[in-house]
Amino acid sequence: MPTDLTQLSAHALLGLYRSRKLSPVEVTRAVLARIDSLQPHYNAYRAVNAEFALVQARASETRWQRQKPLGGLDGIPVAFKDLLNVNGFPTRKGSLATPDTPASEDSPAAARLRENGAVILGKTQTAEFGWKGLTETKLAGITPNAWDRQYASGGSSGGAAVAAALGLGPLQVGTDGGGSIRQPAAVNGVFGFKPTYGRVAGYPAAHNGSLFHIGPLTRNVTDAALLLNVIAAPDVRDWSSLPKDIGDWTAGLDQGIKGLRIAYSRTLGYLKVDAGIAAVVDRAVARLADLGAIVEAVDPGFADPAPILDALAAERAVRLRRDIGAAGLALVDPAIRESVEKAEQHSLADVVAAHQARAALGASLRRFHQRYDLLVTPVTSQPVPRLGTAPAAPFLSPFNLTQQPAAAVPAGIDSNGLPVALHIVGPQFADLRVLRAARALERHQAFPILHLSALL
Repeated sequence: MPTDLTQLSAHALLGLYRSRKLSPVEVTRAVLARIDSLQPHYNAYRAVNAEFALVQARASETRWQRQKPLGGLDGIPVAFKDLLNVNGFPTRKGSLATPDTPASEDSPAAARLRENGAVILGKTQTAEFGWKGLTETKLAGITPNAWDRQYASGGSSGGAAVAAALGLGPLQVGTDGGGSIRQPAAVNGVFGFKPTYGRVAGYPAAHNGSLFHIGPLTRNVTDAALLLNVIAAPDVRDWSSLPKDIGDWTAGLDQGIKGLRIAYSRTLGYLKVDAGIAAVVDRAVARLADLGAIVEAVDPGFADPAPILDALAAERAVRLRRDIGAAGLALVDPAIRESVEKAEQHSLADVVAAHQARAALGASLRRFHQRYDLLVTPVTSQPVPRLGTAPAAPFLSPFNLTQQPAAAVPAGIDSNGLPVALHIVGPQFADLRVLRAARALERHQAFPILHLSALL
């Protein structure tokens, strides 16, 4: 067992709790100490309640001593992106336009984790209202890349990705309305998974509606599956949430991908990709073939869906204005205010047409997946930029429109020595297939882990 408890996976911790070789209190203290040490430099957390975390850990310790854990993640530290409500913590959403008053109820994911005895650490930083792929706000400051603080951490789940990479809690819950789990996971070298829409219930409703997915950011695939065991459940407050039809998300993870038909699209047919990024992704795709998959270079055959997203942004803009009013809108980042004003210029007819185009795109991907079990692409198109610029990840948002499961899987290093990821996309509801493929790659080449001695 390593002396640094923050490097242990959730899966390993559960085994050690079960055998009484380790206590949730020891683990929680170690994680809190690491947060204290690294938070001034990386700003991954928006809020931490150490006293509350230790109260939960002591209660969990008692349950494990009696061999009566509440659920599958009893005693495992977890944190939530600050777009999600957690009872007792303010939901600031990265914005000066939000009140600093604690939420009075949990979001569905937080409720399920609390019911299962997980140790809630606090809230991680987000881009303002999750609007941009960059976790740098007037409210909270800058969250830099976990690998090199001169570079961007991405977003909008930048705090969660950095926390996962640095060992500031093994389980992180993020959100993805256009790449906000997968892009920061990719540039910080962790695993990020966007489940099929509705797989993890959401409440209150997000500004970007049915584009909004909730999912894990972790240091390995098995931990993400363990997290899904708890949070992938319906909730009466979310009428679009899916039934809990998978009992154990870890079952079958190691079955491999032999015989799966995988389409590889380096550009989706309309994008440009840095040669170095393409080379890293090419090597990862070659490994899929080595593992027994039947890989074919083919584009999925749709045009750039940016016009659809632009029109649907009108709905998001209206919801944001409704929630924060004119006074709040005056406080947000000028780029967001400009985007809101631009989005509201779309007519009702534009929005209706966008929904029709979205439906057509979804149908075309369903047809595509009749031929291919998975689609793989890059996550980012360029090396990770320095602070102040969002990492370019144009491969991600189409699959929010189609509500498909998709993962960012660490695959290599870019020209700046920063992580590059492979994007694995499955048909709707084939979440386990995506996880299996990610796990196959992980077994072939372990994901990178940052060690404390290399950070400061």
